[in-house]
Amino acid sequence: MSRKFPTDVGYKMVSDPARLRLLALADERRVSLARLSAMLGKNSSYLQQFIRKGSPRKLEEQDRGMLARFFGVDESELGQPKENSFAPFRPEQSPTWVDVPRLAVGASAGPGMTPEAELAFDTICFSGRWLRSMGLQPDHLSTIVVSGDSMEPTLRDGDEILVDRTLRALRDGIHVVRSGDSLLVKRLDASRSGHVVLISDNPAYPPVTCDASEIEVIGKVVWKGGRI
Repeated sequence: MSRKFPTDVGYKMVSDPARLRLLALADERRVSLARLSAMLGKNSSYLQQFIRKGSPRKLEEQDRGMLARFFGVDESELGQPKENSFAPFRPEQSPTWVDVPRLAVGASAGPGMTPEAELAFDTICFSGRWLRSMGLQPDHLSTIVVSGDSMEPTLRDGDEILVDRTLRALRDGIHVVRSGDSLLVKRLDASRSGHVVLISDNPAYPPVTCDASEIEVIGKVVWKGGRI
């Protein structure tokens, strides 16, 4: 008796090599397509529809890469052209991952926090591919913890933020600034010549206007993470 895929009901007409390979890999690992779909952050029928109905026509690059790393195979086996394929992911050989330092300081989203020393005490690992897609240079990045509630609901007390310290013209967005000996995380309005307005997302905190010479822009906040 031939061996049957645990998820192969209705798939007997599948002929596409990438789809067949995905079914075979799922069978070998004894994992359902529904569980794999959940791993990708999709609804439970995502991969079933991909295989049975051909929708989507091909896997998204991020989804294909995650499946390839999960199964330890080359992405070309799941539909990526050979010339653009990457070797299977191995934790001990991870040139595409970047350790970004975590600094032992806090950026206050409240009245202000005075750091004793800006020393790295740990790292957070980010995908090098993701950083490049965001236009970020690893040497210009660091993470710090938000302290206070003035930037809620956007940033909450205890959130970790990724700060891009690349020097560039001041633009809209959330920034970390130094005011005296304190680090602050605020939105900045530099539309008035010679002045900067520090804006909190929490309406309980009014905007603060200061002379441009009184603050130093450390970097722009480009990502956040925190507990749910």
